[in-house]
Amino acid sequence: MAELIGNLLVAQSGGPTAVINSSVAGVVQEAGRHECIEEIYGGMNGIYGILREELIDIGEENTKAIQRLKHTPAAALGTCRYKIDFKNKPEQAAADIARVLDVFQAHNIRYFFYAGGNDSQDTADKVNQEAQRRGYDLRVIGVPKTIDNDLPHTDHCPGYGSVIRYNATTVMEIGCDVGSMATDDGACCIVEVMGRAAGWIAAGTILAKRAPNDPPHVILLPELPFDEEAFLSRVRQLIGSLKYCVVVVGEGLKDANGEEIGADKTNLDAFGHPVLSGAAESIAEIVQSKLGLKTRTVKLGYAQRAAAHAASETDVEEAAACGEAAVRAAVQGQSGFMVKLVRKSDDPYEWTTGLQPLSDIANQERMIPRDWISEDGFLPNEKFIAYAKPLIQGDLHLPKVDGLPDFARLARVPVEKQLPPYAEETVVEAVAQSHAQSEPAAVPQDEQPAGA
Repeated sequence: MAELIGNLLVAQSGGPTAVINSSVAGVVQEAGRHECIEEIYGGMNGIYGILREELIDIGEENTKAIQRLKHTPAAALGTCRYKIDFKNKPEQAAADIARVLDVFQAHNIRYFFYAGGNDSQDTADKVNQEAQRRGYDLRVIGVPKTIDNDLPHTDHCPGYGSVIRYNATTVMEIGCDVGSMATDDGACCIVEVMGRAAGWIAAGTILAKRAPNDPPHVILLPELPFDEEAFLSRVRQLIGSLKYCVVVVGEGLKDANGEEIGADKTNLDAFGHPVLSGAAESIAEIVQSKLGLKTRTVKLGYAQRAAAHAASETDVEEAAACGEAAVRAAVQGQSGFMVKLVRKSDDPYEWTTGLQPLSDIANQERMIPRDWISEDGFLPNEKFIAYAKPLIQGDLHLPKVDGLPDFARLARVPVEKQLPPYAEETVVEAVAQSHAQSEPAAVPQDEQPAGA
């Protein structure tokens, strides 16, 4: 295959993780090793910023800043939850996807890397399809990212190991606190963690349990319907023997009817999901009203995905390796794939990278296998522990100033815009004209919101 010469664009999408910037660093550092890649650009705020031609010149960044991205939380390039929605907004979606390619052509973007989850991989797939429709030579590779760990066909997702390391540590600390204050009256603490559909994050707190009586004592997973009677029976048992209990609940916990417990159905997110904010409070109310126990709630919130100080070395290395593998694959002529992590062994832990078609990833969610959960459904079992334990290993040595982390600060030098400002009505018109001059592409399958 002939060498493709041109510029590279990398962007981030969806909820940040502690290591998503490590993937960007991997992309940038690997790109610098290939002469066919001329300029390296970053797309500000994902596809949303690309639509507005908001690009920065990463070649202007200090090499130390790029290296420090591996220890910096959040999304250094900015992120978004913008949805290219062919089902509900077909004209706007067609305009959006056409505008993206217009921006790429204006800046000679020949390599595009998009770090994100389910919905982000779907966007990357749509961009790849549009490039093929136009006959524009473009290499598109998705880079996996999500603390939810719900992408299919990859052993796990960069970001997951670090979030469960932080959460397990926090549950250990909370358990020490609550346990030290336990009296005959009994006490219950409900810890809420992220995870809408899949309980991977909640399940990961099992790593805090070093002995049978250690917290967490109960983990409520979205995969299994909440059984109030069985749960209360377990809490009574724990209070009777330990005087306290620590319960971890995934925010997407559902009742027997499949309804999310504590969801605010009057408040919807960008993908039309009810905002999840009340699972812990709902469970606490049940415990207080039915058992009369002193109950407190803790929501780990953004802290769990931003805790770069607790990131595992394994997670950082894998995230960077995914970025590097994406570039190598694209330079070798691959397009329309996502990098995946392939586990070779648990002990010793060995892994490598591979590729999976974007169409296999988009809009799919992977749940915890039922045989990785105890028969009563209250705790993950040894199969899960063997899977998760290797992902939290290794300590980072963060650069610090005055005792606090020294995170990367990008200069964000803007790339000069080449196109008129993005305007919905003009772009829709332009798309109509473009499609009239060529064979129409198959309409991409609608993306099902997946909280990427």
